[in-house]
Amino acid sequence: MNDSPLPASPAPDEVRGALVRWFRTNRRDLPMRAEGVSPWGTLVGEVMSQQTPMPRVQPFWRRWMELWPTPQDLAAASPAEVLVEWGALGYPSRALRLRECAIAIAGRPGGRVPADYEELCSLPGIGPYTASALVSFQFHGRIAVLDTNIRRVLLRVFAGEERPASSSPSKAERALADSLLPEDGAECAQWNVAVMEFGALVCTQKSPSCADCPIAEHCAWTRAGRPASASKLRTQAWKGTDRQARGRVLALLRERHALGDPSRTAITRARALEAARLPDADPEQAPRILDALLTDGLVVVGEDSLIRLPGA
Repeated sequence: MNDSPLPASPAPDEVRGALVRWFRTNRRDLPMRAEGVSPWGTLVGEVMSQQTPMPRVQPFWRRWMELWPTPQDLAAASPAEVLVEWGALGYPSRALRLRECAIAIAGRPGGRVPADYEELCSLPGIGPYTASALVSFQFHGRIAVLDTNIRRVLLRVFAGEERPASSSPSKAERALADSLLPEDGAECAQWNVAVMEFGALVCTQKSPSCADCPIAEHCAWTRAGRPASASKLRTQAWKGTDRQARGRVLALLRERHALGDPSRTAITRARALEAARLPDADPEQAPRILDALLTDGLVVVGEDSLIRLPGA
């Protein structure tokens, strides 16, 4: 979608009302959305759920909240502990950024998660989406939250487009989302989470349940015959990729660290390369991903020339 102005829905109040009613009946019982969850708990949950399905996130989020219920608790943990508890959640750099974020918050006056959007964006690892989600869900600020699910729902219903054409919201998308916000901040939070849940469960990317859609009569995409997007859908492969190879090295180091024996937490470079080597892979892949892990700070080389998790 380009930045041309988008037409507003002829019945935005009806769409909002229908989706909020749907949400009250069909919402999932997610622990990170439970009443009483702290701003810190919401921040951790939002970072974990980026690029990771919510069902996979839940046990990790519970574990993290048991271990590190406040930013101060996570700030005191070692990078190795954080990476071990991140486990196979994927994109482990997020774990280190969360720890850096915790350190920054713990160093603030009062040691609390800020309520201001710009202050949130200044924290390590916190981008526009996470900042918006916190402002809306925790502090009831009147702000649009634009994750992939919300963007897809709004584009289908109000613009007649199958899905977003780019990874970042356009100016037109932001303007549309802003125009649909209720005046009350608490109602904005309910609207944002309702659209997000609706996109995750009904108006999905690959198999939308249009027959069960409570707003089908208002949906521009449905009325237009569900035209396919001109942009090709990008899928994330796993088998044979650098991500898989990196994951094998980190899994080995997490296993070693979990043994609790400091003398066994490290491995030789040869052993790391062996773990990184995938069947039929480019012979340059293993050394390349090992160098990338070092550059990203996910592993370190000690004075003994052995490779280990940072802080191990």
